[in-house]
Amino acid sequence: MRTGRVCILMMDSLGIGASADAKRYGDEKANTLGHILERYPALKIPNLTRWGLLHALQDSSGMDFIPKEVRPQACYGYAVENSHGKDTPSGHWELMGVPVLFDWGYFPNTVPCFPDALIARWLSQAQLPGVLGNTHASGTDIIDLLGAEHMKTGFPIVYTSADSVFQVAAHEESFGLDRLYHICELARQLVDEYQIGRVIARPFIGEPGNFERTANRKDYTTPPYRKTLLDMLKIQGHEVIAIGKIADIFAHQGVTQVIHADSNEHLFGETMKAMQKAPAGSLVFTNFVDFDSKYGHRRDIDGYAQALELFDRQLRQFESQLKPNDIVFIVADHGCDPSFPGSDHTREHIPVLMYGQSIKPRNIGERATFADVGQTIAAILGMPDLECGVSFLKA
Repeated sequence: MRTGRVCILMMDSLGIGASADAKRYGDEKANTLGHILERYPALKIPNLTRWGLLHALQDSSGMDFIPKEVRPQACYGYAVENSHGKDTPSGHWELMGVPVLFDWGYFPNTVPCFPDALIARWLSQAQLPGVLGNTHASGTDIIDLLGAEHMKTGFPIVYTSADSVFQVAAHEESFGLDRLYHICELARQLVDEYQIGRVIARPFIGEPGNFERTANRKDYTTPPYRKTLLDMLKIQGHEVIAIGKIADIFAHQGVTQVIHADSNEHLFGETMKAMQKAPAGSLVFTNFVDFDSKYGHRRDIDGYAQALELFDRQLRQFESQLKPNDIVFIVADHGCDPSFPGSDHTREHIPVLMYGQSIKPRNIGERATFADVGQTIAAILGMPDLECGVSFLKA
């Protein structure tokens, strides 16, 4: 196979049916895409359908929304997560060949939720007078609830979720964006002993009653415990172009270029620009965060559906720009079923679609690990085998 460019379009949270172990997480009936389609059976996603997304959904969960005349023009299947938990780093790392086979640390669903010793050390090092929140919460809800008090007192808002996270929200203008980043860097050092995956800076702007989170979010992630495919590609001289929050998720390891963008539409635009410029042998990796952060966690089925239709329209334009040897993967990292109670991720299978002019469409079936994606990309780009996964090309 001649080497072109490889692109991963990560549809963050687009699960397609509960995994066999979903009951352990209270997610045995989760199906992010399936439940959106139940609400919107006429959802306009012709290009994702043509790439095999609805076929993958049917194989994964038995839900049939496939138009009779459609024949997939890409390889399609679904993958089962091996990593513990259902968080963002685990899904991304496993896709790149490094499943997380240990338990992250989590904070209890109590008030306060953070250990007194952790908060005391952090306040001392960051020279902060106090904190607000200290609870499990939705990021948008807690800003609405405590944003005015935060602006009055200067106390940052701290909260967590069912994920392994320590999140800090602060007003960009009254508190300062650089100051928020600084205190999050200090927190990152302190939470390591608790085995916490990420510290997340959550800046917002506006006035009481009209607060809005900004695109200046920053994730401080613990580094992968061994080299991922990204590291190996960088070592061998390949370009690894991280768009959106990809670089943060991998603690900036294995990345040669970082591109920021603030919405799914903008992210797709930057992806198309990157693919026009990237040399042969490059990996372009984009996380479309809005599916998860704006719609999944907020349990906004309508917004999620509209975002899928927008993505689908841009996919057609993107496809028209691909070169003959380019190969594109569409995947997810977990589910976040907007029909479920609460605001947490859901333990689900993910779609695995592989498209390119040189790729013969077929059903690649159930993949035993997300790492099959990384192993396939390694084979396409002429890299040595990863420790985990089986390439689709060998099936």
